[in-house]
Amino acid sequence: MASQDWVDKDFYKILGVSKDASDADIKKSYRKLARKYHPDQNQGDAASEKTFKDVSEAYSVLSDAEQRQQYDAIRAMGGGARFSAGGSGGSAGGNAGFEDIFGNLFGQGTGTRQRTGFSNSDLPPEFADLFGGGGMGGGFPGGFQSTRPQKGADRTASTSISFGGSINGTTIGLREPSGEQIDVRIPAGIRDGQKVRVKGKGQPGQAGPGDLMVTVKVKEHPLFKRDGDDIRVHVPVSFPEAALGAQIEVPTVTGELVKMKIPAGTPSGRTLRLKGRGVKTSKATGDLLVTVDVVVPQNLSKEAEAAVEAFQIATKDADPRSGLAAKARL
Repeated sequence: MASQDWVDKDFYKILGVSKDASDADIKKSYRKLARKYHPDQNQGDAASEKTFKDVSEAYSVLSDAEQRQQYDAIRAMGGGARFSAGGSGGSAGGNAGFEDIFGNLFGQGTGTRQRTGFSNSDLPPEFADLFGGGGMGGGFPGGFQSTRPQKGADRTASTSISFGGSINGTTIGLREPSGEQIDVRIPAGIRDGQKVRVKGKGQPGQAGPGDLMVTVKVKEHPLFKRDGDDIRVHVPVSFPEAALGAQIEVPTVTGELVKMKIPAGTPSGRTLRLKGRGVKTSKATGDLLVTVDVVVPQNLSKEAEAAVEAFQIATKDADPRSGLAAKARL
C-alpha cells in the first residue's frame, strides 16, 4: 500500500475505535466487523467484500505496534495534504516527495510501500474461530483460501450385527489391511443403517487424523420386528383364550417372559401394548406391541369336534358377516 494511502485512510474510523484505543479494543472491533462483512457470509456482495478488505487492512496496521506508530506519525505529519509520490522532481515549490520523506521508515528507498492489509489470505489465525474453526471457503473471488493445517479425511466401513447386538449393544473388531484390529463399540439401541464414529482412525493429516465412520447393518430376527423404539411381536392364542379371556406369557427382547392379559372377546389381529418392554436407549424406552393371532385347530378329536358343533348350535343367531353386503355397495 502506498504511504499516501495512509494519509487518505482513517483506520481508526474504519474500525470504529478512538485513536487511543487499546489493543484489546481494536481486536474486539475487528472481530465483530470481520464476522459481519466476511465474503463467506455475504456471497456476491461487492460492497461487503470491499468493507471486509478495508477492515482487514486497518487491523493489519493498527494491531502491529511498530506499524501503528509509523501510521500515527505519517498521519500527524501529512495532515491530510496530498503529496506527489517519489521521483526527484518534487513539486514546483521544491517539496520532496512524500515517499522520499518517509521511505526510511519502511527500510526502503523511494517508491511505494508493499501492501500490508488484506490480500488473498485468510483471517488472522487468532480469529479462526469466527466461523466455527474451519477454513474459509475457497469459492469467493479473490481466493480466501485457508492456510491452516487440515485434519485428515474420514474413512468409511460397514459391518453386520445381530438383532440382539443392536438391542443390548456390542463390540465388533474390524481388521485393517496391516493386520491391526480396530475395536468398534456399538451402542445399545442402534438402528439399521446408522453410523458409528471411531475418532482418530481416519486418514492422517497435518492437524491430526480423521475419523472412521462405520455403517451398521442389523440382521433380522425371526420373531421380533423393530418399529422406532417399539418392538412388534405376533403371539398365537387359542380360540378359548381369545373368546373367554386369559393370562398368557409373552417373550421380550431381554429374554424374559412377562405375563399379559388377553381380554375376553379379543379378535385375531388386535394389538396390545406392554409399556417399557421395547428398546432402551439413552433418550427413550419403547414398548412391546403384541399382536394376537387366534389359532384355528387343524385336527379335532371326536370330543373336540362335538364341542365345536355344540358351540355352533349355541351361537347360531350370531352372524359375523352381518352388514357386510351393505358395506360392499359402490
